[in-house]
Amino acid sequence: MITCHLRYVIDPYKLAEFEEYARLWIPIVNKMGGTHHGYFLPSEGANNIAVALFSFPSLAAYEDYRTRMASDPECQAAFELDKRNRSIVSYERSFMRPVLG
Repeated sequence: MITCHLRYVIDPYKLAEFEEYARLWIPIVNKMGGTHHGYFLPSEGANNIAVALFSFPSLAAYEDYRTRMASDPECQAAFELDKRNRSIVSYERSFMRPVLG
């Protein structure tokens, strides 16, 4: 299993817009073979950092998801929403693997 960790720098004045964007991605990732663990929005501390975590069975499965995103209408609609809202300033993507006991 591989987990994608997305760290977003967001516009703190557009938190509602970012949350709308985030809510679109949870069912999309699940529909496309992943397991979305949720978005985590600012509460205390920095007001412009958000995080998303989602997993796929393998890096190959994630890469297949990325390929299919390009032609998926729901994915394209989510991307277009943020192009209009401009709630995301930047993001970093990292991949992690679990340590199982």
